Amino acid sequence: MAGFTSSNNQNLIRTNLWSRQIKELLLDELNAMKWVRIISDFPDGYTLNIPSIGAAETADYQEGQAIKYNAMDTGNFVFSFDNYKYSANAISEKFKRDSFYAQDVLAAFVPRQHRAMMEAVETNIYAKMNSGQTASNLNVINTASHRWVAGGTNQTITLQDFVKAQIGLFKANVPLNNLVAVVDPSVAYTLQTQANLVSLISPVQKWTDLTVSGGMSGFKFLFNVYGFDIYISNYLPAIASETINSVTVTNGVANYFFSATPGDTCPVVGAFRQMPTVYSEFNKDLQQEEYVTFAEWGFKLYRPENLVTILTSKSALPA
Repeated sequence: MAGFTSSNNQNLIRTNLWSRQIKELLLDELNAMKWVRIISDFPDGYTLNIPSIGAAETADYQEGQAIKYNAMDTGNFVFSFDNYKYSANAISEKFKRDSFYAQDVLAAFVPRQHRAMMEAVETNIYAKMNSGQTASNLNVINTASHRWVAGGTNQTITLQDFVKAQIGLFKANVPLNNLVAVVDPSVAYTLQTQANLVSLISPVQKWTDLTVSGGMSGFKFLFNVYGFDIYISNYLPAIASETINSVTVTNGVANYFFSATPGDTCPVVGAFRQMPTVYSEFNKDLQQEEYVTFAEWGFKLYRPENLVTILTSKSALPA
């Protein structure tokens, strides 16, 4: 057979091609920092003390009786830094000479390190909210529970849980505006498949739009449930097993309900001793360019009265 064919000219055919494009990661939204009150008056040292003053009392009075003067209750909120982290990458001079993708890899160091730090911050904030409450306890404040296992079948969320969370915040004198619920994807699934959810969404056209287009935009619900803006997060703390008021949840997750009113109402306080900061240098011994990002921070539950935690089972999300 005359001429060039694939069968007898393999040396002239590139069997493997490499795209100029590198596949990027899909990243979710990070929201926790929006609900943190950042402390700025922490110039040095390790521990910050924030004193508090309780409420005044009243007493019955009869004319001519001696007045009894009472002191107000006081407290002390102690806050300290407990996270000092780094993220580091290096690229050798030989790899930079040899690889077609060397500059793409180098350009990814700083943004990927910053993202890793902020994911650690996100996880830490939600973990501190969970550890700020007493496990296996209703955490009653002003006669209202602030931690319980969801009331649905197999420990799934119910609409009644939303109402109970709202009442718990109200009993604790938390302003019922800017209400936020941060829930696991399994809870989002339960909410969108509840038969009685239609009764909360009107007019009928809105319910029709929901069933056609879905109930979420990005990582936030398109509608409120009993005043709560609902955000979905993959960073909420896992609960291996916990029993509250004789109800047990296994393979669970902590979902949070609170008021995001800015300022002193925020449920969490935090401070950065060092914001994510990048350092770079050339290592002569190893013949490589090195990049490292450092950050130091601390977070703590500041207002336990402004946090309701509802434990749900992740098994609600179908495989």
